[in-house]
Amino acid sequence: MGVMGHDLLGQALKQQGVDTFFFIMGAPMSSGEKAAINLGIRGIDVRHEQAAAMMAHAYARVANRPGVCMACSGPGTLNFGTGLATALVDGVPVVALGGSSPIGEYGRGAFQEFDQLAAMRPLVKWADRVYEAHRIPEIVNLAFRQALSGKPGPVYLDFPSDILYAEVDEAKVVWPKIPPDGHRSRPAGDPTLVAQALDLLAGAQRPVVISGSGVLWSDASDRLAEWVAHTGMPLYTTPQGRGVVPEDHPGLFPNARSTALREADVVLVVGTRLNYVFGQGQAPRFARDAKLIRIDIDPGEIASTPQVELGIVGDAHTVLGQLIDGAGERVAAARYGAWIERLSAVEEEKAAKFEAQLATDQVPIHPLRLCKEIRDFLPRDAILAVDGQEILNYGRQSIPTYVARHRLNSGTFGTMGVGLPFGLGAKAAKPDAPVLVLHGDGSFGMNGMELDTAVRHKLPVIVVISLNGGWTADPERIKPGRDLGYTRFHDFAEALDCVGEYVERPEDIRPALERAAAAVAQGRTALVNVVTDHDARAQTVRFTRTMT
Repeated sequence: MGVMGHDLLGQALKQQGVDTFFFIMGAPMSSGEKAAINLGIRGIDVRHEQAAAMMAHAYARVANRPGVCMACSGPGTLNFGTGLATALVDGVPVVALGGSSPIGEYGRGAFQEFDQLAAMRPLVKWADRVYEAHRIPEIVNLAFRQALSGKPGPVYLDFPSDILYAEVDEAKVVWPKIPPDGHRSRPAGDPTLVAQALDLLAGAQRPVVISGSGVLWSDASDRLAEWVAHTGMPLYTTPQGRGVVPEDHPGLFPNARSTALREADVVLVVGTRLNYVFGQGQAPRFARDAKLIRIDIDPGEIASTPQVELGIVGDAHTVLGQLIDGAGERVAAARYGAWIERLSAVEEEKAAKFEAQLATDQVPIHPLRLCKEIRDFLPRDAILAVDGQEILNYGRQSIPTYVARHRLNSGTFGTMGVGLPFGLGAKAAKPDAPVLVLHGDGSFGMNGMELDTAVRHKLPVIVVISLNGGWTADPERIKPGRDLGYTRFHDFAEALDCVGEYVERPEDIRPALERAAAAVAQGRTALVNVVTDHDARAQTVRFTRTMT
């Protein structure tokens, strides 16, 4: 009996447990998309393929499973580019599937003929092409394994049209075995190295823990919380790793972050890179004589830190369990009382000053006041996506997260335009969770048409725009191309059948948010357009000499 290649693609995705994918229709992938939809997989068609990749990214982060996106050949597949590069730098398992011109016409000027595989390879951790239709299930399985193996990341699979429309004998198709626990592995750390790490921590006076997305991908939030509770060690996370422990936990001292990192004598780094976000783990961000312990599933990541004292290759969940089992009273909260008192004093002093800044009643509205209103409005289980320049930094400083995988932002690649796609991908992954997207006005313009996607696919979210009239703050008026004007995004939203709100005074922010929430409760997306001070410049760690 014969079976078409595109039907095998739909069946292969179903076998991998895919329940949602993001796409724009177009040949030759339409047949595979239809096959998947016919099998009960939800297809969410978007307004730009870049947004499809970004939605798959957010879906993966929130659901803790690979996100899937599809595109037609040529420019459709190329439009994945920025989204896939963002996933690569952030280490997110996105499976991107692109149609391409037929193998039988290679080199003869077929429609949209282009070496897509060569274009995709720098943007993903693995890329391949299907050359035989009967192998589609096998190679789709390989793509998912590659996305999740070691450090997660995006992959790309190319589907020529003559492969998708080929008919093959079902008897030739080999269906791979899917492991009961999926494609993840949980390697343990070398017991000798774990014991040495415990020795270092037992001798520390001022230890800190740094964690990142690796803790989320390994589903190790509970173990990290247990470690922090037992040891009393202050915890600091990457922006994308927030919520791994609720941010009102007594072991977190967010306003004492710089002090803690600068004065720590032993730093336990779990499941995150030591990139520019943490000053590469070097002075002046850290003490020159600080001892670094790195736990990472990727040995290459550990090797990238030459000053590391001890590197443990392993899964964060497993290695944290090994540390917890061996800690005992040697590595316990009672040992670090003086250090905790020191950070508590810094936290108390700085938090009071910062809270006063948040309460400003100035007009135009200060972005910190906007962030305060959002902070006080959001329920604890809300998913927050933040995108922009000034508002991204202000939001990072002022809005906490309490649930693992419920915080999304532009990531280490600094990609603008992710906010709304991230919010919609998150809503698709967790439809019952409230989702709020906090956008800069410049970044919103990049993918703002995805409001239409929200409406058509019943993905109601709240979008709040910090409308400061352009890109970044510019009090000296010297930045070329900075000004965008004060766009009436609320009118634009209403034209797309969303609820629109316009706010100019701080006391009006909360009522507008409450009306937006009421609209979402009725299944409608709402946009709150808030005029903010164009002179307000966020104070943050300077990552590079070329910051805007």
